[in-house]
Amino acid sequence: MKIETLSVDFNDEQKRYLEGLAAGLKVNLGGRVQAAAVTASEPTGPDAIHIKAQDKVIAAGRKLADQEKVKRELHPFDAYERLKQQARSNAAPSAADNFRWRYFGLFHVAPAQDSYMCRLRIPNGIMKHWQLTGLADLADQLCGPYSHVTTRANLQLREIPPRHAVLLLEGLSDLGLTARGSGADNIRNVTGTPTAGIDPQELLDTRPYAREWHFHILNDRSLYGLPRKFNVAFDGAGRIAALEDTNDIAFSAVEVKDGFGVAPGVWFRLGLGGITGHKDFAKPTGIIVEPERATEVADAIVRLFIETGDRTNRLKSRLKYVLDSMGHDKFMEAVEARLGRKLARVPDEALAPRPESDRMAHVGVHRQKQPGLNWIGVVLPLGKLTTDQMRALAKVAADLGDGEIRLTVWQNLLLSGVSDDKVALACAAIEQIGLSTKASHIRAGLIACTGNAGCKFAAANTKKHAAEIGDWCESRVDIDTPLNIHLTGCHHSCAQHYISDIGMIAAKVPVGEGDDTVEGYHLFAGGGFGPQADIGREVYRDLKAADAPRFVEKLLKAYLAHRASPEETFLSFARRHDGDALRQLAEAHTTSEVSA
Repeated sequence: MKIETLSVDFNDEQKRYLEGLAAGLKVNLGGRVQAAAVTASEPTGPDAIHIKAQDKVIAAGRKLADQEKVKRELHPFDAYERLKQQARSNAAPSAADNFRWRYFGLFHVAPAQDSYMCRLRIPNGIMKHWQLTGLADLADQLCGPYSHVTTRANLQLREIPPRHAVLLLEGLSDLGLTARGSGADNIRNVTGTPTAGIDPQELLDTRPYAREWHFHILNDRSLYGLPRKFNVAFDGAGRIAALEDTNDIAFSAVEVKDGFGVAPGVWFRLGLGGITGHKDFAKPTGIIVEPERATEVADAIVRLFIETGDRTNRLKSRLKYVLDSMGHDKFMEAVEARLGRKLARVPDEALAPRPESDRMAHVGVHRQKQPGLNWIGVVLPLGKLTTDQMRALAKVAADLGDGEIRLTVWQNLLLSGVSDDKVALACAAIEQIGLSTKASHIRAGLIACTGNAGCKFAAANTKKHAAEIGDWCESRVDIDTPLNIHLTGCHHSCAQHYISDIGMIAAKVPVGEGDDTVEGYHLFAGGGFGPQADIGREVYRDLKAADAPRFVEKLLKAYLAHRASPEETFLSFARRHDGDALRQLAEAHTTSEVSA
């Protein structure tokens, strides 16, 4: 700071005073500048926890993954005006913006489709009839005239041109729905028992806990932008499995007996680290959580993951890899330190046996806990609903049920609250619109991801090939036990092929002596979930898609011919043999001739 020469003469004392004043001002100003610099370097606000985690990576001389750089450059929620501008010009997004818009639930899926897919958020998979009707209207106006039920008890809308993207997001809000945070590095749709509150055998109604966690996520920006995606599920021990053990956090309702140092009653058993595409289920921690504190505990787990997850290698960025590195016990000790209290632990013998799920309870008519009422499981063709079917089902739910539609992780839906005297009429109405309430064991457990008809990662048209397998095998093999056949298009394993009785992952199969390939699959058998949780083992590699139906037929015939008894399930049969033995047994059976 410089004091200009003044025309007024001052004595020596006055000059020293002015010099001291100037020096003081300079020191004060320098302090403020330094403080400002410190403040600028210290992240603040809801994104601070993520920026600090990124800063640690940079300070250690490591390179952030490209997606982390995108988040750091411009947070997606600060870029809504850019999304609106792209909509006005009907412009496809850049690679960076395609990642950003997933925070709003929008996925530009070129080259499979030159358009967006929108994934919703529907906590516990339950929606009102008027919401399904409204979605059908939006789809007709702005999207392809259909929707897909997903393996997270959710809905996807597809074929959305960029000019309609913002209109769709705002239309969802008008319906009391949202897609916020349903993609990218965020906590995905919250799943729960689809029969929550109506199931005769449930230990706990999961709806309030799924709903609380859903709104907790939506209203806290610091819970967006994790190292990778994150799944949380609540299972109330009802008749339809929620597959909670395939999630990063698994809350499973259990009954705790008296005499083990905690209050007897229903608690959540805590499991961590499920990611079956990476061949891992959520492992039990020995910890039980009071249901009313589930959100508090989940929040602490997620925040620790935010701080410790890998932001350099996308293949190792899920919670499983933090747990592998730290160990479950050390990780949970850190969670407890964050909570400021110890969590309850009980031995396995403190838990009463859980009620068993019913692998066919998502199909057909089943009695609710409420006298005189039923839920009806509607069979969907590999999860697809036309907009006309959406409106018709909504009307059946409103006129003949309690007005709710309940989605399941088995790619179908339930209509609940149908009185005994209206069941026949409801089933007839469902048949009238081209759907069904009945399915063979093959058809009831047939699941497929979107496939390459709508996903750039998929190596095969999984929905088409699943339909071909169902059509071929249903008329040729009389399966009399529940059976799951899952087809997934890529390593992301959205259809969870590893946990299926028969699981298939798409592959490019070489043909001839050159570099030509055709769509095909690697086939696994013996996967399971819940009490039978295990990863399937490979039986066939590089099956051409055109041959897949016959190979599945051969495997099913081998089961029927060699099972230990009529009561032995396919799962038990498959686990009695290794992959080579299963293949040899299957090869001993001829397939039906191809129909003309």
